[in-house]
This record gives sequence, C-alpha cells and structure tokens, in this order.
Amino acid sequence: QVQLVESGGGLVQAGGSLRLSCAASGRTFSSYAVGWFRQAPGKERSFVASIIWSDAWRYYADSVKGRFTISRDNAKNAVYLQMNSLKPEDTAVYYCAANPNPSSGSVRSLSTYDFWGQGTQVTVSS
Repeated sequence: QVQLVESGGGLVQAGGSLRLSCAASGRTFSSYAVGWFRQAPGKERSFVASIIWSDAWRYYADSVKGRFTISRDNAKNAVYLQMNSLKPEDTAVYYCAANPNPSSGSVRSLSTYDFWGQGTQVTVSS
C-alpha cells in the first residue's frame, strides 16, 4: 500500500507557473508508474502526464505538451509536475496516481492506477 499526497496548487495568472509535488509514503515507489490527472468542474478526470521508472519514459497529453514537465526524485520518493505558460483552461483539481505494475495497461487510463492522492486545486485566472 502506498499513500500519495499532492501539494503545490494555488491561484496563478495566465502565463504563470506552478510546480506540483506528489509525495509517497508507505512504500518506495521508484519502480511504479506515476501519473498526473486533472478534473475540471463538470468534466471527467483526464490524463495529463505520466512517468515510468526514469525520465526517459515520459508521456503527456497533447494539451500540455511543451508546457508541462513531469519528473521524479526517487531519493525523496516524490514526483513533480512543473507547469509553465499556464492557461485558464488548465484550471482543475490535479491528482497524482501510482501503479505498481508499469507494464499493465495504458499509462493514460485512469483504471491502470491503483493508488490516488486527494488532489490539489490549480486555478488560473485570465
């Protein structure tokens, strides 16, 4: 079992930046696939980015490619999402999720992930 806690959300103006953190406890999750998802009001939760094992295996939604960067620090048991050039449409609750078996399922699918954090709110004003 692993517990995930997100932090770093907040209110930022369009064009600004935020860095979200996902801290894991209960188990070392360096071998896990970790994903970021977001859910805006009235919309379904959707894939943002994921990382498997190392920085060489990173995936992004088209809507954030070139603006967001996912990374991990295994020594700190943490995964980060650096968000630059933020837009109002990035406003959502952001969740991190972990999958202990990276070879199972699509990293873009919610159902692939076994563990979820409680979410952190990101609001981008225009």
